This record gives sequence, structure tokens and C-alpha cells, in this order.
Amino acid sequence: MSLLLTLNAGSSSIKFALFEPRPQGLDRLAVGQVEGLGERAHFCAVTTAGERHEQWLDGSVADHGHALQGVLDWLRLSFPNREVAAVSHRVVHGGAEHVEPIVIDDHSRAQLETLVPLAPLHQPHNLAGIDAARVAFPRAPQVACFDTSFHRSHPFVSDTFALPRQYYEQGIRRYGFHGLSYEFISRQLKSRHPGLLAGRVIVAHLGNGASMCAMRGGRSVASTMGFTALDGLPMGTRCGQIDPGVLLYLVSEHGMNAQSLTDLLYRNSGLKGMSGLSNDMRVLLASELPSAREAVDYFVEQCRRELGGLAASLGGLDALVLTGGIGEHAAEVRSRLLRNMSWLGIDFDESANQAGAEEISLPRSSVRVLVLATDEERMLAEHAAELTALS
Repeated sequence: MSLLLTLNAGSSSIKFALFEPRPQGLDRLAVGQVEGLGERAHFCAVTTAGERHEQWLDGSVADHGHALQGVLDWLRLSFPNREVAAVSHRVVHGGAEHVEPIVIDDHSRAQLETLVPLAPLHQPHNLAGIDAARVAFPRAPQVACFDTSFHRSHPFVSDTFALPRQYYEQGIRRYGFHGLSYEFISRQLKSRHPGLLAGRVIVAHLGNGASMCAMRGGRSVASTMGFTALDGLPMGTRCGQIDPGVLLYLVSEHGMNAQSLTDLLYRNSGLKGMSGLSNDMRVLLASELPSAREAVDYFVEQCRRELGGLAASLGGLDALVLTGGIGEHAAEVRSRLLRNMSWLGIDFDESANQAGAEEISLPRSSVRVLVLATDEERMLAEHAAELTALS
């Protein structure tokens, strides 16, 4: 039987998952990651049977090619006589043109390179993963799945900035991100709650990266993220919404340049910057530091504000879905987010929330509130299976 590999390549790691296509669907065989790219890298994979494999990769400095070679060596050892029939890649930016996944060829690979300025901290690493996989698995088609594609259904008013129209035509627009997660949740609603999918739904992907998406009929109509993955909600290390005047002030009065602003906004802001402690919500919730409490307070308040704004863009709300690391596991954050939201039609059940139930709204609530696990790796695999006709 053929195998299907998914890759999510970042600056210092590659996350991967292995699936076996079957007539009844995709069976996940293993998940893993290679950490420490740019230095001595560590490989770890865990099969669904519970078998764990770890090793340090050869070489004092490992790049994406070394990482993929480590994955290839593990595959040959753990799944002998099995061939990777397709590789599916998470690519952060697909620009305005890509509204669905594609099979990568030389032309499309070159076109994706032109989008690097739109996602300079993500796109180069995604492309490095593609290049390494094309070498490691030369006979397997490479599929690119874009985090922006799901949001290409936005109406103009949700897609533009109040700048001269020429900038919109040049590609400066609100792209939205976390699209693979939202698409997976949309498919889950279609199969498990079809009545809700047809209505007005807000999905909150809350994790180290955080955003919200307003859907109508399962299609994205607005997102909190914009031109980059910086906008909207505060995140683990990213600032979220900020007055552009602050940036102008930092340039003119503090002498900051593009690189120093990039470091500040992407790597040293958000929960980490506000708390001075950590970007991990679990650490902040357990801390007694005032700065940690204030960081959590700010995160919750911004989530509540964006929830109200997206509900207004939908003209009301039928369901709210919470997902992502925080959305799925931080009951305290969910509680604080949903408390005193009856004005929006949300009456939540604290007991169900603390118990980790899938539905945490009370029967009388006019808005249903669900906690659903997202699975971007499976979304990558499903797209590759559909495009390459694997079964």
C-alpha cells in the first residue's frame, strides 16, 4: 500500500504525519517532528501503535534537506517496502490567485517564490521544505495547501484596507490565515452538525497563533487576520492588532528599522511580551505574577471584542466553535470568554465546560457553543488524496 506524507516546515523544525490511504478513508500511521534546524537536529516519531523512535541527526548543522533525510531513513526502517506516493505541504501564503490546493511543478514553484515578501517569516521555510521533499521523494507528486485559500471567498469590504485602490490591485489586501484549520472544522460541521454549517458560525482558532473566522454556509466571509499573520488577536509572541501610528513612532523616535520591528512584533510581543514570562497560556494561568494575569486578561478581552465584531458582520450568530490548543484545552479561558455573553445569545454551561464536553452551551442558549479538535495534518492529507486520486 502507498503512503501519504504531510509536512509543515518552519524555520527551526519540520512537523510531519504519515497516512495510509484506504477505500474507507485515511488511516494515520504516525506523527513526528524534526527540531533544531540550523544546529544539531533531533528527530522524533510516534506511531499510532505507540512505538517511539528518537535520534540526533548526523551533522553539526542540519537544514531542511537533512531533516527530510532523517524522515526518509525512519520510513525505510519502520515501513519497509512501502513507498511515499504523495507529499502534502502546508504553505502559509497562496496570494490572491490560489483558491485551492495545487500539485507543484517548476512553474508554480517559481510563482510561490514571488509571494515571499508577503510572508517573509513563513514562506521561505515552506518552500525549503518543498525543495527538500522534491529531492528526497522524486517520484512523489508534491501538493501545496494554502492557509489563505479558505478566505478567498471574502466580499470586497472584508478583503480590503482603506488605502488607494492601486494598493489593493497590487496585492495589499486582507488574506486571512489558519485556513486549513477552518476548512477542517467546516468539514466537521458538515458531517456532524449540517444544520449549523448552513447558518452563521464563528470559529475561534486559539493557540500560540490565534485568529477568528466568520462563516456563512461553510464559507469564510471575514477573518481577524489581515495582510500578514500579525493582525487581529494577540498571540503567543505576536502582537495582534496595533495602531499603525505606534510603528511610525517607533521608527521616528526610537530609530527602529524593518528588522528590529519584525523581531519586536513577531517574536517578542503578544503573551510573551506582555507577561515578561512566557508565551504558553498554561504557564500564565498558573502564575501569580500580575503581568501574567494582565496578559491573559488582555487576550480574553480582545477575543470578546472580535467575537462581537464578527457577529455583527454576520448579522447575528447561530454557533461558536472553539478550537486550537487554547480553545480545546484551556477551560478557564473558555469560561472567561463566554461569561456574560447572553446579550449575544450565548448561555454556556460551566459544568460541561470544566468536564471538557463537546457542547458547552445550555439547552436554552440560542447560540450553540462547541469545542472541536482541529486537525490540519489530516486536512493536508485529504487534499493530497483528492488531488492525486489516492485510495
